Amino acid sequence: MCMTCGCGTSEVLIRGKQARKAAGADTPLHFRPHTAEVPGQDNEAKRIVKLEQDILAKNDGFADNNRRLFSANRILALNLVSSPGSGKTSILVRTLQTLKDDMPLAVIEGDQQTDNDAERIRATGVEAMQINTGKGCHLDAQMVERAVQQMTLPQHGMLFIENVGNLVCPAAFDLGEAAKVVVLSVTEGEDKPLKYPDMFRAAKLMLLNKCDLLPYLAFDVARAEEYARRVNPGIRIIRISATSGEGMPEWLDWLAVQHQAAA
Repeated sequence: MCMTCGCGTSEVLIRGKQARKAAGADTPLHFRPHTAEVPGQDNEAKRIVKLEQDILAKNDGFADNNRRLFSANRILALNLVSSPGSGKTSILVRTLQTLKDDMPLAVIEGDQQTDNDAERIRATGVEAMQINTGKGCHLDAQMVERAVQQMTLPQHGMLFIENVGNLVCPAAFDLGEAAKVVVLSVTEGEDKPLKYPDMFRAAKLMLLNKCDLLPYLAFDVARAEEYARRVNPGIRIIRISATSGEGMPEWLDWLAVQHQAAA
């Protein structure tokens, strides 16, 4: 969590293609991420626990506000989480290219630095807001709230939130999303669900990505799926490839069902 990984100690930067234009500013939006002071605690362990509880309670308040906003506008909001390099952005680009003519779409991109992924999203014609977290290793609900304020809401559509590549802290932070979607690539270890059980337990869907590479790898698909179901018996698993298109129809069908539930 935040006290042990050191995140939340730097300034967050939020920028869109026309960041804060409505506010009459040309510069990106900066603000300090979640902080909480707990004076008078002699026991450091108790202080850390209390601080983490305060951080999560504050975050949950912002998440509830986000969820109400999304619900009022009939927006399906999804939180995409994974290790770095799993292929989240590639899946997202292919998804947007397929859906962009059928419904309103928007994306919030989370990275410590650069807006490279946001530019990839914008190339599809879909609005993307970049959040650079600096030293922070995850998005939180307040960051999402600030980003949404600078965006055109995709009413009756979908908002994809691509979190910072990290399988630890994002599991604990509710952003107001309808579901977490965890991406595991076949270039990673089959035991990732056992190593990072909180993330796979929190996810509603697991996308097993880069399946086009399976002929060249010693990756045991059945074992990876069994491990995921061991920590989360209810998790849905879709084998997918953003390169070949394998699994994309099933993924799009899942999105359609979730979107209908949010409408």
